[in-house]
Amino acid sequence: MKKNKLFIKGLKDGLPIALGYLAVSFGFGTLAASSGISAFEATLISLTNLTSAGQFAGLTVILEGQALWQMVMTQLVINSRYFLMGLSLSQKIGKHASLPARFAIAFINTDEIFATAMSVYHPLTPIYMLGLGIPPIIGWSLGTLLGAIAGNLLPATVSTALGVAIYGMFIAVFIPKARAERPVLITVLVALALSSLFYFAPYLRDLSSGISVVICTVLAAALCALLFPIKDEEQACKKEAARKEEVSQ
Repeated sequence: MKKNKLFIKGLKDGLPIALGYLAVSFGFGTLAASSGISAFEATLISLTNLTSAGQFAGLTVILEGQALWQMVMTQLVINSRYFLMGLSLSQKIGKHASLPARFAIAFINTDEIFATAMSVYHPLTPIYMLGLGIPPIIGWSLGTLLGAIAGNLLPATVSTALGVAIYGMFIAVFIPKARAERPVLITVLVALALSSLFYFAPYLRDLSSGISVVICTVLAAALCALLFPIKDEEQACKKEAARKEEVSQ
């Protein structure tokens, strides 16, 4: 597949994510504005971070006037799941991506972008990832700007409800894959069960959400990798199908 087609495909794949981010970041913008942060500052935060949970938690740290090291530790724990996502992406991208390209991909890597990138069968390239990442960045920053401008015009209940949109959007990403492939469905159910355990069980529920996400992800992925290993023949078939698709386009 040619580079321009890969870039356009990335833009198309990233558009639904951008629309979801527009709604979610609108809530962040209204919250930031009501907390005394200017529209420019709120938009700059979204443009340079691109992380929902991290930004909401970071805003709390800022408003409480906590120390810088507390901000660092908060973001490290909440966003620790991106370590695993980055490792998975690096395996699928391969060695042909330059170091600057890898830095750019690491910056745009979010839960939804990662899920979309891992679901495609064609080889991941920096140009596709660039196309995939541009719409979400625009949607996330624009939504924050619009929300910050709106400020206190919207009721607090509406702003809070907008924050739930990201979970519905992420569900929409993996539901089609789970319906098509039984191992994916079982992986999701195992992760759901583990997440519920970490939420309700004594001692486990005292762990931070970032650490819980990492533990649940590793355990669910490891268990299902043992139960449903992908054979070399299956990988070869997928590569051949991707190659035929590339040739046909």
